Amino acid sequence: MIYLLFVYFATVSIVAGILTIALKNPVYCGMSLLALLLHVAGLFVLLNAEFLFAVQIIVYAGAILVLYLFVLMLLSLKTEEQFLHKKYPFMLFAGIAILGELLILIFQTPYGGITGKATTEVLLNTGPSHAIGITMFSDYLLLFEIVGVFLLGAIIGAIVLAKTPTTPVSKADGSN
Repeated sequence: MIYLLFVYFATVSIVAGILTIALKNPVYCGMSLLALLLHVAGLFVLLNAEFLFAVQIIVYAGAILVLYLFVLMLLSLKTEEQFLHKKYPFMLFAGIAILGELLILIFQTPYGGITGKATTEVLLNTGPSHAIGITMFSDYLLLFEIVGVFLLGAIIGAIVLAKTPTTPVSKADGSN
């Protein structure tokens, strides 16, 4: 059963990712991105990573996608009613070539991955959320703080860009 769920989530994630790039209408691209993010969250559930599932839903499918749609509506792009890009065959060829290169890279890599410090027993006793929290706020505290400063800068930049400039009122006309 888990194998079938994995195949379902993986297949829909791949198709939604391709549609996110291939569709012409930005709103349809956003809906494909939503499907992609939700199905990746389903993959996290299959991996018993409930914390990453919650982060995926709340942060990415919630906040980032709302921000993306807000920018789309703010720009009010007018597009023709073409469903796919004109260069779709070229994009399909390039995608197949990149997939082939990735498969060659995966099957010929000498690296088997890096094993972490936490054993299975430690994760089962403390829970994955606790283990992520301890690691994030001890080993990666500086990086976590740097990301916070970057996000603060992004928020300030968004406020500056969203603020509409006001024209100064001249008092030469005699009114108060």
